Amino acid sequence: MLSVEGGDITVLDDDPERIRALALSADVATHLGANSSIDILRDAGCDKADLFIAVNPLKDQSVNIVSALLAKKMGAKRVIARIDDEDYLSPENKLLFKDMGLDMVFYPEKSACDEILDMLRHSTSTDSLDFARGKLQLAVFKLDDDSPLLEMNVKDFAHKVKEQQADAEFRIVAISRGGKTIIPSFDTGFKYHDYLYIISLRDAMPTLIKFVGKDQVDIRRVMILGGSEIGVMVAGKLAARKLDEVKLIEIDPKRSRTLSAALPSEVNVTCGDARDSDFLLEEDIKSYQAILAVTGNDEVNILTCVAAKKMGVPRVIAQVENLEYIRLAEEMGVDSVVNKKLITASRIYKFTLSDKVRSIRYMSGTDAEVLEYTAAPGSKITKAPLKEIDFPANALIGGIIRGGDSFIAVGHTRIEPYDRVAVFALPDAVKEVDKLFK
Repeated sequence: MLSVEGGDITVLDDDPERIRALALSADVATHLGANSSIDILRDAGCDKADLFIAVNPLKDQSVNIVSALLAKKMGAKRVIARIDDEDYLSPENKLLFKDMGLDMVFYPEKSACDEILDMLRHSTSTDSLDFARGKLQLAVFKLDDDSPLLEMNVKDFAHKVKEQQADAEFRIVAISRGGKTIIPSFDTGFKYHDYLYIISLRDAMPTLIKFVGKDQVDIRRVMILGGSEIGVMVAGKLAARKLDEVKLIEIDPKRSRTLSAALPSEVNVTCGDARDSDFLLEEDIKSYQAILAVTGNDEVNILTCVAAKKMGVPRVIAQVENLEYIRLAEEMGVDSVVNKKLITASRIYKFTLSDKVRSIRYMSGTDAEVLEYTAAPGSKITKAPLKEIDFPANALIGGIIRGGDSFIAVGHTRIEPYDRVAVFALPDAVKEVDKLFK
């Protein structure tokens, strides 16, 4: 993400193989050495860094905190550290880290857990994002072979929805097709396996869901495949929701016993192999409304989700860490894919933009980003109606939140200071969008 912007990027690592591979694949400078060594940090130029990111993947990630604090003391303007302890994220501990000089700490597994829980709340879409506590919603819908939209274009779809609900406010901000993201026009037609990115007011979403041909699933029974950190976090959170059943399947007997003792009594921990279809049938997999595959193996997660879907499970979610497998998983029928690298990369990328960005996030199935801005007084975006502003071609304003009101942006809409604005943008347009809101 950073290299797309053409900045001066140095990557420091103590593994020669990783450094060699990175030097061949990315336009970055590389430096071999321990990232907690003061001499190595100085040689790598961290004292001149605008942003220092400590994301060493070792099990003991205290090295990230140490190296980030060293970099800050040596002169780095902003520093970020990856952690592996949820207790560090409590408000008082985050304040402690702030006082020490860390600008942000993040726990990728916690971010992935939150993403999965959100996906279970929005069971009709492959991905979703709420603004202002759901007043404005962005949802992603996959068009299956029986979708009523396949013979329509954007204009036809808008007309049909208005016939059903005259006051429905929404906008299709993008279409993902065959790995490419399209910013649509009114005459853009829909095709089989398209992913539609639709932003709407909360009141319009039920009509849109019905029109796209999706059914809301009441998720009361959830099976989690894999006792990973993410699996354990999700199980604990779901237990507090008082569902009918939360079952966690773990292949390792010792790990199963440990989790059975550690997790709340509402979680049923069972030892077994998620790759064994007969075992899953014995566990009555067909009676569950959602399957979450979060083992440490991408292939197992994808294939068990595909098998569960064929067995009739309405909602399947897979953790996929290999970026090359994400599109494959979606094409094979996995409803939603979670990748903690993309989730956390978006959070880090926010630090390279102006302070007017409230949030930034990748949506599944596309290389675009969804940004939420606060319009600054005197910024270019507030100077004229949107149709008169030279807005980047590869970006689109979806919706606006103004005080207690929210509405979909159109050509004659004029953004006012302090409006919260939802923007959908391809990577090459982000910096141009950012300039308009400063």
